Amino acid sequence: MEMKPLAFNAPLDEYIAQADALLAGWNSSNAGAVRVFRHRHPKFLDDKIPWLERQMTDAEVRATPIDRDDARLALARWYEFQDWRRLEEYVASVQEPGGPIARFERAVEAVIDGDIVTLRALLKDDPRLVRARSTRVNNFDPPMHRATLLHYLAANGVEGYRQRSPKNAVEIAKLILSTGADPNALSWAYGGQCTTMALLVSSTPPAEAGVQVALVETLIDFDASLRPAGEGNWTSPIETALVFGKHDAAQALVRRGAPIESLAAAAGLGRIEDVKRLLPSAGKQDRHRALALAAQSGQAGAVGVLLDAGEDPNRFNPPGTHSHTPPIHQAIAAGHLDVVKLLVERGARLDIKDTIHQGTPLGWAKYCHQPAIAAYLQSVGSA
Repeated sequence: MEMKPLAFNAPLDEYIAQADALLAGWNSSNAGAVRVFRHRHPKFLDDKIPWLERQMTDAEVRATPIDRDDARLALARWYEFQDWRRLEEYVASVQEPGGPIARFERAVEAVIDGDIVTLRALLKDDPRLVRARSTRVNNFDPPMHRATLLHYLAANGVEGYRQRSPKNAVEIAKLILSTGADPNALSWAYGGQCTTMALLVSSTPPAEAGVQVALVETLIDFDASLRPAGEGNWTSPIETALVFGKHDAAQALVRRGAPIESLAAAAGLGRIEDVKRLLPSAGKQDRHRALALAAQSGQAGAVGVLLDAGEDPNRFNPPGTHSHTPPIHQAIAAGHLDVVKLLVERGARLDIKDTIHQGTPLGWAKYCHQPAIAAYLQSVGSA
């Protein structure tokens, strides 16, 4: 079965029917239904890493008892509510067409659909919507993201099924911002607080839609900060863009005046002179982060400078830079053979495993479809 989201103001009986269909799919061993349970229900997820599926055989999965309450919980989690009760509360709140939650949710739908006619009408009727926030209680960390309409335009840190970028995203952004949205407002996401810019430059949907750089430019035009802001791992726009491989966005930030104040940013951008300038005064954490960003960004020159300065190629990356791996794994995933060779030549271990998937460098090369890197690793003794 294929799960499709209901209308934002669908009545509860439609959700109940969807949950019943999900349960029927489980009972008939429908692959799509089983997949929803495996991805969403706590019975199939890791206790410590709540988004990670537990290692279970198909027989173990099918032997797991599932009832109607389980189906409702799985469905609520698919919509990314904390549980069925929170979904029920949301449904009740949007049944009042003129109520504040219903108006905000309708505006969210207009944003992600690129429906500028509806959005313009909604904002004309109530300009305060641009500063309103989501009231959904979800299964994220923290359990309320409190996103504004502008955060939804970043297509990140909000409900997964709502993370999409319309082709007219820039026009939508200009409308929201010119109506009075705060470009530096923080949402609660990924264990911290994030600006729209930080969410945008790490987001895949706007990059794939070809609107990410233009949105970066638009936010800057409306005075979005280029400096670190918020709390947690994603405070620096430049470093956040680099961590997630959005190099065009990172370059756009630099082009528009974002200061390169950390060694990590300089290393990830491959700015060797800045790396050399910042290295003597950089702290241990900045140096550690710098090697991680340089390796995953394919900046072999910066990697070499950092290794020469004593950075350990086998130390696992710091928080916020794919900390479940050492640098070589991320260089492999991104396809940077020259960096992989350099790390190996400078002592990177070939038997070291990441802490989530328990994969060696060779295992990652095969899984990430990097045949040239796999061949090289095998040539130097990786088995």
